[in-house]
Amino acid sequence: MIHIQEPKSPKEVVHMDWVTALPPSGNKHYNACLVIVDRYRKTPIILPCHNNDTAMDTDLLLWSRVLSHTGLFKNIISDRDSKFTSALWTNLHRLFGTKLSFSTAHHPQTDGLAERIIQTLEDMIRRFCAYGLELKDSDGFTHDWCTLIPTLELAYTTSVHSSTGQTPATLEKGWNTRLPADTLRKDLIDIHPKTSSFKMMLDKVKNHAKQ
Repeated sequence: MIHIQEPKSPKEVVHMDWVTALPPSGNKHYNACLVIVDRYRKTPIILPCHNNDTAMDTDLLLWSRVLSHTGLFKNIISDRDSKFTSALWTNLHRLFGTKLSFSTAHHPQTDGLAERIIQTLEDMIRRFCAYGLELKDSDGFTHDWCTLIPTLELAYTTSVHSSTGQTPATLEKGWNTRLPADTLRKDLIDIHPKTSSFKMMLDKVKNHAKQ
């Protein structure tokens, strides 16, 4: 097992893993997700992608969706997937000064906590895949799992984490996050049909999340 130096601030050390073999979703027919978990605050980032993405695709996804907002990581912990061990990936992160740590078959995520977090997120994603195709608005638009990922992230980051006693969102921002469930008004009579459809979608997702 590799030695993990515990981070002292957010986004220093992250764990990465794939959730694959998902049903095609969205205009780009995503069928996989790259899951990134910040070791310090337990906050997840879930990026829809494709099973056959290359190392270059993954690098571009990481840069455009994550690193441009968070800055560079000090340490990335992952398995030995071919994209994570490719010359492009390893050389690029060596250039960035990012340490790459690889787990083994005997220690899949190198520590149990990270493994449990990623497994929980994978279970949530697969539940959304099984359920999301039923969420259709009055115009026939399907809110499938790809469009529901931000809702999943919000649900996870606003739930109290057993290891910290606080929500990841509170640790990340320093205050409690305002949630749609806390602010949605039920007394509105005149409401746009599309707004009403969106509210119904949120209610369905909330009820399903409680199951």
